Amino acid sequence: MAKKTAGRFSSFLRATGVAIALAAAAQATPAFADAQFQRWVGQFRATATSNGVSGAIFDRAFAGVTSPDPEVLELARNQPEFNAPVWQYFDNQITDESIGNGRRMAQQHRRTLDAVEQRFGVDRNIVLAIWSIESRYGEALNNPRIVRNIVRSLSTLAYADSRRQKFARSQLIAALKILQNGDVDVSHLTGSWAGAMGHTQFIPTSYQTWAVDMDGNGKRDIWGSVPDALGSAANLLRQNGWRPGHAWGYEVVLPQGRKFPRAG
Repeated sequence: MAKKTAGRFSSFLRATGVAIALAAAAQATPAFADAQFQRWVGQFRATATSNGVSGAIFDRAFAGVTSPDPEVLELARNQPEFNAPVWQYFDNQITDESIGNGRRMAQQHRRTLDAVEQRFGVDRNIVLAIWSIESRYGEALNNPRIVRNIVRSLSTLAYADSRRQKFARSQLIAALKILQNGDVDVSHLTGSWAGAMGHTQFIPTSYQTWAVDMDGNGKRDIWGSVPDALGSAANLLRQNGWRPGHAWGYEVVLPQGRKFPRAG
């Protein structure tokens, strides 16, 4: 009986060992894809350096980035603003909680909003609304399920998403230049799966063009500085045609029988 039991146990161990080995092999299967990705990274290094990114900055940014992020590709295929009905999307964003938080933030950051309005002429309520929609007043920046390594996210899209390759490559080079400029270090160069960064979710090229140092510390820090983030959002609007004193939109009633597509 003892021999039978020992034999069965030995068989169980062998079977378990085989199962573990198979599982390990299955997990190792993507190694070939990772090797392809690393070859792509090596090729892209030449592209980045030819566009003004130093080799040292590139190597520092890609240290530890050894494979694409599969979650990024899944998220790219399932964007809620395109998959949900528009009114459901609005209802999910505009809640009693977000309105209450907005009122508290308006009071807490009153002086910053005063300065933003004075400098850029953009209504504080518009700036607060952008902050709410983009990061829930910064709450999203503390969520590890949302915040990602920008370099890995954009590399994944540039490498594997045929629809976004051109966009992702340009944004990746811009992100590397942000790092090179010294506004942020590697550990804080974070954002969404699509490369949007900070409290107001600027893509890297928008950051390069419109980010401002609102708090005067010599850096344009839209990740850690609320004044920089809100000032940058207001600057983007102002530089793209925002006119003080005008509403963001107007209701239009078409003449009877006139259909919208023909309104011009």
